[in-house]
Amino acid sequence: MSQPQALNEASLANYPSAPSGATGFPWWLQTIVLLGALLMATGALIALLNPAMLVSPHDEINAAVRIYAGYLFSRNAGLAILLVGSLVARAKGVLNTLVLLAAFIQLLDAIVDCVEGRWTIVPGVFLFAVLFFVAAARLSGHAVWRKEAWSQSQ
Repeated sequence: MSQPQALNEASLANYPSAPSGATGFPWWLQTIVLLGALLMATGALIALLNPAMLVSPHDEINAAVRIYAGYLFSRNAGLAILLVGSLVARAKGVLNTLVLLAAFIQLLDAIVDCVEGRWTIVPGVFLFAVLFFVAAARLSGHAVWRKEAWSQSQ
């Protein structure tokens, strides 16, 4: 019958340590993720607390608008929380997937903004899509159109 090994520095030396630094990711990637999460969280709070800010001043806020604002809150808040959580947890594969999701959401939002004629916000929304795609390329080591960029086996 063997005795349990004491937990000391010598026994911990066999386990891989976490990367040094805040998350092991470049500062610019952390900035993109955190700024994107902050903007999504801000949008979520606006949708929940004051959905009138999401529409033109002359548009009516009715029950349907409040329902869709609630969905916007859920989408943006959930994504913002998971982006920050995966960044803090150093979960590279999960963060890559979430950044790709955020990039595609931003790209689709920019397309909707173009279709609906909200030209003043299109450049900002499109810029965030591009930044998220760049971050995903850095995380995966591959361009987004390559199959390897979507793989979790990195």
